[in-house]
Amino acid sequence: MSGDEIRVLVVDDHPMWREAVARDLTEAGLTVVGTAGDGAKALRIAPAVRPTLAVVDLHLPDTNGVELTAAMVALADPPRVLVLSASGESDDVLAAVKAGATGYLVKSAGREELLDAVRRVHTGEAVYTPGLAGLVLGEYRRLSAEEKPSDDAPVLTPRETEVLRLVAKGLAYKQIARRLTISHRTVQNHVQNTLTKLHLHNRVELVRYAIDRGLDE
Repeated sequence: MSGDEIRVLVVDDHPMWREAVARDLTEAGLTVVGTAGDGAKALRIAPAVRPTLAVVDLHLPDTNGVELTAAMVALADPPRVLVLSASGESDDVLAAVKAGATGYLVKSAGREELLDAVRRVHTGEAVYTPGLAGLVLGEYRRLSAEEKPSDDAPVLTPRETEVLRLVAKGLAYKQIARRLTISHRTVQNHVQNTLTKLHLHNRVELVRYAIDRGLDE
């Protein structure tokens, strides 16, 4: 399997919409590895079908897209998440991004806009429906202003800093492992050690920490 292959899991509780999205992606030459109508099935099949990207609806019968996004990015081999929702409300957008979504589109987006977003999110680029990007950037700036880096921040090892820099650039753990010629497990250990040192809880907080310190440059 090519490391650049886009493998998509489509999660939406409306069968017609779910099938239409899957069909559009397939016709564009992308690989749809599975579909799910609820969060439980999505999490159940994800480890087996190994998506590199999940297209997730915000409103699901057993959970919400925010909770599912957080669970997806916490998987051992996490896919990137593109939220595709009928809602363009700021609270929904910010909640999804904070949970770890790389992109957010409203369902009024056209077919080509969706395909472009899927391809760009797959590479790690943050993609939002026009008008929402400024909202997200503004929230990150506000959070950064509230959480000024302290002078007594924990000291990371050179390798931990190197891994953190690549995480901030959007690389998956397997990509980092290949880049640094170390094992996937070693990358996970470095990330976990860094989270513990910095008293952070997840990859999203870790990325924000790195951005605040210019490590994504």
